[in-house]
Amino acid sequence: MISLTPLAANKVKHHLEYRGKGHGIKIGVKTTGCSGLAYTIEYVDNPMQEDLSFVSEGVHIFVDPKAMPYLNGLTMDWLKKGLNEGFDFINPNERDRCGCGESFRI
Repeated sequence: MISLTPLAANKVKHHLEYRGKGHGIKIGVKTTGCSGLAYTIEYVDNPMQEDLSFVSEGVHIFVDPKAMPYLNGLTMDWLKKGLNEGFDFINPNERDRCGCGESFRI
């Protein structure tokens, strides 16, 4: 299961509305950074048949089945800290994050 907080869902809905198209977002992971993995987010215009699908706070979330072991239980939030704002990933599977916060380890 993957979920969005109400604030994160509102941000995603706003971005999709501004774009004028899209069925939702796809959350994934890629190999990078000093800790090994980083989160990815992209808009989904044409869902892939093999992707897993969730709905949270009215937003469709798609995930490649290969990424699900890394993302199961993930909650995506929206944070504003000082002049910075963006999505924050709360993942119970994370063991470690690098110092800059850009990558993580399972």
